[in-house]
Amino acid sequence: MKSTRLVSIFLRSLLIQASFNFWRMQNLGFVYALIPLIRLLGNDQGRMQDLLLRHLQLFNSHPYMTGPILGSVVHIEEDNLKKKALQNEDARTLKNALCGPYAAIGDSFFWGAYRPLSAFTGVLLAVEEYAAAPLITFCMYNSVSLWVRWRGFTEGYRLGKLGIDFVRRLDLPEKTKKIRWISLSILALLAVLLSSKESVAVLVPYGRIGMRIGGLFCILLCLWAVKKGISPVHILYGMAGIIFLLCTVK
Repeated sequence: MKSTRLVSIFLRSLLIQASFNFWRMQNLGFVYALIPLIRLLGNDQGRMQDLLLRHLQLFNSHPYMTGPILGSVVHIEEDNLKKKALQNEDARTLKNALCGPYAAIGDSFFWGAYRPLSAFTGVLLAVEEYAAAPLITFCMYNSVSLWVRWRGFTEGYRLGKLGIDFVRRLDLPEKTKKIRWISLSILALLAVLLSSKESVAVLVPYGRIGMRIGGLFCILLCLWAVKKGISPVHILYGMAGIIFLLCTVK
């Protein structure tokens, strides 16, 4: 398949959420991405209808993880077109098998770990009065998500059914754990910086030493929670609440 057609399929896949529906979720967006492939059938209405119906079934996965699935599906369906195979269910079987696990991996990594890390980094830069903090946060988050989408799509197309190896090599579950600990460290550092500013009225009477002690208390509290086995997500929200209170109490 020509590279221009592959790029067209990938760009269309970025809109997979645009036609989200509660009947079959992302099915319309998935089929919309496949239209450049379907056009290869020319005027063969029967095979076009068969391919459309095959992929209009229920499909729901993490939007950033649809690239690897779509790439593998395009590879399989292109082989079917070359072989003129009819009613081949390999693509749909693969799609149904991967959408659930990829959704869980994507939700945990992007929503549960990397997005909070990007947000905390942006807040940290904003506290340090970097004017480009919003832009850095935007680029930090979207560069990774776009890379996973594009590289996953190209690897899926190149390897077909073996495209799952790309996601396995990423080892996102392990990276999720590490990123959450990094987020906790940034949040603790943010607490120290905020407690060192005069806007923290509750600590002002104790001077700068008192403010730094308040920041150190946040770090120690975080370490204590980690040793107690408290979920990193709960620690993140708890630390955010403490920082909010420190900055608002008069």
